Amino acid sequence: MTEAGGSGPNAANDNAVEVRNLTKRFGTFTAVDGISFSVRRGEICGLLGANGAGKTTTIRMLCALMLPTSGRARVLGHGIESNPQRIKQSIGYMSQRFSLYQDLTVLENIRFFGGVYGLTPRQIRSRLDWVLELAGLKGHERRLTATLSTGWKQRLALGCAVLHGPGMVFLDEPTSGVDPASRRNFWKLINKLASEGMTIMVTTHYMDEAEYCNTILLMNAGRLIAQGSPGELKRRAVGGAVYSVECEGPTGALRLLRGRGWVDRVSLFGTYLHVSVSADAARGVEQMICRFLEDHGHAVRRIRRIIPGLEDVFLELVEGNQETADG
Repeated sequence: MTEAGGSGPNAANDNAVEVRNLTKRFGTFTAVDGISFSVRRGEICGLLGANGAGKTTTIRMLCALMLPTSGRARVLGHGIESNPQRIKQSIGYMSQRFSLYQDLTVLENIRFFGGVYGLTPRQIRSRLDWVLELAGLKGHERRLTATLSTGWKQRLALGCAVLHGPGMVFLDEPTSGVDPASRRNFWKLINKLASEGMTIMVTTHYMDEAEYCNTILLMNAGRLIAQGSPGELKRRAVGGAVYSVECEGPTGALRLLRGRGWVDRVSLFGTYLHVSVSADAARGVEQMICRFLEDHGHAVRRIRRIIPGLEDVFLELVEGNQETADG
C-alpha cells in the first residue's frame, strides 16, 4: 500500500482506492478527519480501530453512500462525488447486519440481490452454484434465512455481496457477534476471493483478524494514525521488549508498574499484563519486574518475553497519538 498521490506512471492504475484529505463532519463533530491513503488492486486491506474510530463512516463514503464534507476519493477509477452510480455498480458491500431478508429463503435472497445489482435471471442462474458453494449452502436453497445459523447467514451475505463479480468488496465489521470458528472460516473465504483477484477492504475491531490483511489502516478518533503491513507496524511501533506477566492481583500490579521510570507502557490482557520496556532497559528486566512486584505483594507466577501483537501496537500508537494531541 502507498500513500495517496504515489509517484510512477502506473500508480493510479495499480490502485483500487485513492483517498486524499477525506473529511466528514456531522455538525461540530468530526467523524473522519482528513485521512489520505491508497489501496492496491488485489489487496486485503484492514481498516482497524475501536468502535467510534470512524471506520464505518469511511467505508460509507467510499461506497458512495454518504458524501464527504471535504476531500476527495476514487474507487476503481470513479470519483465518489462525480460518479457515485458507477461505484455502486462496480463494488460489493456487506454491512455488519448482513442486509439479508429473514423471511426469504436462501434462493430468494440470492435472486433478490442479483436483481438489485442489475443481473438478468440468466446471469443469476449462471452464478447460483458458485454462490451456494462459496456459502456452503448447497442443498439448503429452500431454507428460510431466519432459520440459518449466524455463520451461515454471514457466508450467504458475502455470497450476495459478490454475486455480480465486483472488482472490489467492502466488508463492514463482517464478523461482529460471530463465534471464533465461523470467523476463521469466513476469513478463508475472504482469502479465496482475494486469490482470485478481488480487492477487499474490511473493517474490524478484532486485532487478531488484522493479521490476515496485506495492509492495515489504523484509525483512532477519526484520524489515520498508522498504515503498513502487520509486520511493518510491529517493527515501527514497538521498538523495545514486551513481557507477558502472570501475577497475583494484576489490576493493582498494573497501577504500580505504570509509575516506574523503566516501564514504557503496561496494559492488561485478560488476566495477564503486557509490560513494554525500552531496548536499553531490557537487560535484567525480568528479575527487576519480579522483585518489584513481589516486594509489593504481587507474587509472579510466570514471566516471559513475547513477540508483540497488533493489540500491543494499537495501544502503543493510540497512547502516543493521544500524548501528541494533548501536548
